[in-house]
Amino acid sequence: MHDLDLIFGSEGELVRLIKGFQPRDGQLSMARAIEETIEQKTHLVAEAGTGTGKTFAYLVPAILSGKKTIISTGTRNLQDQIFEKDFPLIQEALNVPVRAAVLKGRSNYLCLYRLDQAHQQTAGFDKELEADLSEIEDWSNRTIDGDISEVTSVAEDSFVWQQVTSTADNCLGQECPMVAECFPLLARKKAQEVDVLIVNHHLLCADWSLKDDGFGQILPEAELIIIDEAHQIIDTASRFLGVSVSARQILSLLSDVNSEQLKIASDTPALIDLTHVINEDIREMRKLLPEQSVKDSWDELERFKNFVVALACLTDRIEQLFKVLAVVAVRSKGLEACWKRCEDILQRLRLFSNQDQQNWIQWFETFHRTFTFYRTPLDISKAFASFAFASEASWVFTSATLSVNKNFDFFTRRLGIQDAETGMWESPFDYLHQSLMYVPKGLPEPREYDYTATMIEKIMPVLEASEGRAFILFTSHRALQEAANILLEQTNFTLLVQGDLPKQQMLETFRQSDNAVLLGTASFWEGVDVRGEALSCVIIDKLPFASPGDPVTKARLDYMTANGQSPFSEFQLPSAALTLKQGAGRLIRDVEDKGVLVLCDPRLSSKGYGKVFVRSLPSMPITQELNDVKRFFHRIKSQQTHIKKSA
Repeated sequence: MHDLDLIFGSEGELVRLIKGFQPRDGQLSMARAIEETIEQKTHLVAEAGTGTGKTFAYLVPAILSGKKTIISTGTRNLQDQIFEKDFPLIQEALNVPVRAAVLKGRSNYLCLYRLDQAHQQTAGFDKELEADLSEIEDWSNRTIDGDISEVTSVAEDSFVWQQVTSTADNCLGQECPMVAECFPLLARKKAQEVDVLIVNHHLLCADWSLKDDGFGQILPEAELIIIDEAHQIIDTASRFLGVSVSARQILSLLSDVNSEQLKIASDTPALIDLTHVINEDIREMRKLLPEQSVKDSWDELERFKNFVVALACLTDRIEQLFKVLAVVAVRSKGLEACWKRCEDILQRLRLFSNQDQQNWIQWFETFHRTFTFYRTPLDISKAFASFAFASEASWVFTSATLSVNKNFDFFTRRLGIQDAETGMWESPFDYLHQSLMYVPKGLPEPREYDYTATMIEKIMPVLEASEGRAFILFTSHRALQEAANILLEQTNFTLLVQGDLPKQQMLETFRQSDNAVLLGTASFWEGVDVRGEALSCVIIDKLPFASPGDPVTKARLDYMTANGQSPFSEFQLPSAALTLKQGAGRLIRDVEDKGVLVLCDPRLSSKGYGKVFVRSLPSMPITQELNDVKRFFHRIKSQQTHIKKSA
């Protein structure tokens, strides 16, 4: 084993290299536990509170081990941060000749073949898209990696990206005429040559589930697999083990069939006829679904005879298209790819007519013009365990939110992890002096119609005391909009309401404002980092129990009840506790941060299970007195004034 004290200690290399680096006992202890896990070839579930420095805690022992390592993150942003910032620092500190690479899903790389195709089909492009395409063409001549994140002049959501990147559906693979220059294949080749490969959960699960994203075989050679932001892996894995069919997938296939037919199969008008008919079938099916954007159970659809008939009709038409494509597929690799895609869509569509839904949840989601059908597994524990622990690799799962009430069972049980060590490293931040938890008195039950209005009334004095500088996190969009309307009338704070601006723009505006109040739902409960005085208060409207109306949640609860389990204590409560932990974690992000956490749900004190939520959070003073909140803010304001005068 290496002397980690010499690396993480007060005289160590990290202190020497990194300005402001502070040795942390938790970071060193966690690094030792990971080093032991690697040496013993075992597995570790590691919860590291905010500020522990978990990235360095796993990078150092991973690099020193010399093992072929995969690091999987929840987001592409974290992938880039580790590769561009954290890894180079650790590599320099350790002076070890270790190579690293980032590997993303194929849709993150330019496809030169599709770029060429798009260039030939600009007739359907407006001037803005033509300008975007021109920017991409210029960049394509300069880029080395083909990573589309390099192109900052074209919006991330521009339609043109769909035209110049490939998917597992439309990739021609080894038959592509431009395979020698293929950026995704070059990225994969580099990934196989490095010591440390940084992927995301999406790509990791694609590799595991054998839904070949063109990047298969990244896992078998790994000796160490580190899952960062591990609380997200369960949902990602469930999606990949499931099945989905979307109107967008079908329409994309039809578009490519039309394109190939015009070039190669103009003597087969049946192709054009079928694509027109199926286009119409998609439009008619959308009319049968709820007009608004919703998620709902498959049972709701099957009650309507018209839907059952329409699904059978769509499946028959796709089968007809498959048969016609089978005849002409030999004419070009493009037509052959369309034929294979059509077969895949047909097989998936047939599953949704299958009456055997045991251990599966079937549901649907509607959008403005399209829809998606889903088939999600109820339990992934056996599948994940057989995948993860069949090899000799050691696994490390880490996140700030894995335990509930100091216990890891909820996380480990859902992934089928049985023989792993567990470790909990609390945040080094001084929550006893840096924070205060306020639970307002006199709130009605959350189900009461006037709950949101009363909640806003209760938090208005808090917002006045904090001078804005607050996040208000909601468990529903409806409550957010109601609160926004009230606050617009009653306050002069700068209000930033989710949906009015792109997320990153909202956050930047918030950071630059003196008294902003940001209202957000799910996407603001995690992965948001605002340090300093700009954020001094986090207010949570209700305990974040998953909506029982959500089709996946409802089916899971019914399944657990039928199998003699307690849905509330074994699923709903721990899920909500982890979500609350994520939301509360937005408050203290740095050693100098100070602030108040406001939990507005009366069930925290009126229900026995309220203690589970409190025990799952960092230890901080708790009050139900508004005057304590005012005194807290007065104290930190005085301290800040004193510091500014001294400076």
